[in-house]
Amino acid sequence: MNSVSTFSISFAANGCGTHDPERRALLGIDAFNVIRAGRCPALQFFGLMASARLVLCLAIFLLLSLNSVQAAAFTATLDRDTTSVGESVTLSLTFEGGAPKAAPNIPAISGLAIRYGGQSSQHSFVNGRVSSSVIFNYAVTPTKVGDYEIPAFQTVIEGKTIATQPLKLKVSAAAAPGSQEEQLKQFVYLKLILPKTEFYVGEVFPVEIRLYSALDAQELQAPQLASEGFTFGKLQQVPETRTQIGNYVYHLLAFKMTATAAKTGRLTLGPAQCTLTLKVPTNNRRRSDPFDAFDDAFGSFFGNRVQLLPKTLVSETFTVQVNPLPKANAPSGFGGAVGNFTMAVTVSPTNVAVGDPITIKTQISGAGALDNLALPALDGWKEFKTYPATSKVETSDELGLQGTKMFEQVVVPQNTEIKVVPELAFSFFDPNLKGYRTLKQAPTPVVVRPAGATQLPPSVPADTTSPRETPAIQDIVHIKPNLGVLTAAGLPLIQQRWFVALQSLPVAVFFAAFLRRKRNERLANNPRLRRKRQVAQTVQAGLSELREHAKNQQPEEFFATVFRLLQEQLGERLNQPASGITEAVIEERLRPHGVNADMMGELHELFQTCNQARYAGHRSAKELAALVPKVESAVKDLKKLPDDF
Repeated sequence: MNSVSTFSISFAANGCGTHDPERRALLGIDAFNVIRAGRCPALQFFGLMASARLVLCLAIFLLLSLNSVQAAAFTATLDRDTTSVGESVTLSLTFEGGAPKAAPNIPAISGLAIRYGGQSSQHSFVNGRVSSSVIFNYAVTPTKVGDYEIPAFQTVIEGKTIATQPLKLKVSAAAAPGSQEEQLKQFVYLKLILPKTEFYVGEVFPVEIRLYSALDAQELQAPQLASEGFTFGKLQQVPETRTQIGNYVYHLLAFKMTATAAKTGRLTLGPAQCTLTLKVPTNNRRRSDPFDAFDDAFGSFFGNRVQLLPKTLVSETFTVQVNPLPKANAPSGFGGAVGNFTMAVTVSPTNVAVGDPITIKTQISGAGALDNLALPALDGWKEFKTYPATSKVETSDELGLQGTKMFEQVVVPQNTEIKVVPELAFSFFDPNLKGYRTLKQAPTPVVVRPAGATQLPPSVPADTTSPRETPAIQDIVHIKPNLGVLTAAGLPLIQQRWFVALQSLPVAVFFAAFLRRKRNERLANNPRLRRKRQVAQTVQAGLSELREHAKNQQPEEFFATVFRLLQEQLGERLNQPASGITEAVIEERLRPHGVNADMMGELHELFQTCNQARYAGHRSAKELAALVPKVESAVKDLKKLPDDF
């Protein structure tokens, strides 16, 4: 209201309002009365705008006040309802819509030690509604075994008495102290889960490996499960969850895969193993203590309170009975399928001519080894020409145990005596029923016309009301009396040379590409041959450079090129890096292999000439050109050396 009061005073002093001091003292009320009475027409427009703004602000304020009203609430909760002697649980008292000035006093309960652990607050603004809550935390540590009841709490908020529900806590005996290895078993362990322990050979079943850990861990390796007599599918990891077992809250990490029994008898499945690194607290405080969060956050500053402990976890093992499939009552068309399936068959088209294809689509759905399913051979279909079936699998679960396998097979009728597509049957062994089942599709009627015969279109009754007449069909075509000018036919294309040559062009291109590919494969598989060709190109280019350097009278570049060419050629023959070839290699590698003295002397002379060129004076173009034939001769002789150095 301060802005409105100032507005009234300023305009009243300018003569637009009354000069009565008592009315000026009314401030904003004076201004509104003047405007409403029409005594100051100049301010009527501005006054109306100010009034509208005031009303809008008041409406928004009232709306927010109504939305922000929150009913007072008071609740009490325990983070878990079971624990053991010495293991603390957290009691939380939550106040919403108001809070006491101090933490509530908890009455003494025999067998429970309760201490205050601090308070926290939460605020939120959702859809125009403001909510806030204050939480008081208490650590409740049992000292004796038994079933305890924490009584209801009462408090007064804004003149209303609000009460909570009583809480129950079950306390068991503490675990006996033991070695660190024994203590860790209750905090982290591996569990192998099977649906049952009796299977049939060829039966596919799910296997689950669960990792329970109440401690933080890192560097987890995927579990391994290798057992003789079983084949396993791909290992799949399930997203991590949390679960409470007894007094502890565990991180649960599950791995799933499929297993298939490959042989019969009593087999051992497991154990599953995995390795990880545990973060084990080194202090004596228990994990359930509410101050552990503070220790984890500032442990590295005040000293390491956690040690890294490598650990290999081993699950239990199962003795599994794998039974053979019974030989009695086995269907003749049984192909080894084990599971529970249904079958649907479609045949189309059903009206064909001799030699036209008929497509048979078979869908087998259910649970089992879908990839290994196969249709029985159509051995008795002598009146049909059959082609191999194509198939594809669509799974409906993450492990691929359930889904549909679709087969598509083409058969061709060979005569018009065929009236039906024979019966189709699929047999499998059902482990749940412990017996064989056969699914059958009844014969499908078909119409087979003679080859080349066309199917007559359906007859349509004539429209007798139409005045138009159908033109008569002319059966006989008029014979031409004059055949026209006769011309000699040219030679067939097969007898023309250019056509034959054109047809041989693709063959020539194919063989050229084939030879090129073989050449590239030979080079790729023979590094020494590839290097030999590269060195030959390098030497050829280097000899051309020598002539240019001699012609331009460039002794430094000339002898550097000579030395490089000798290194490349000798390195290729000796199968050594070119950078490691020196004059000493001649005596170490060439002389023991009986290289003639003339070549040895020629190489020594060239190496010494290159070394002397660093300190020698000017060389004429004639002198440089005279050395080129010697280099060519030396390189040529080196190429003749065998490859077995």
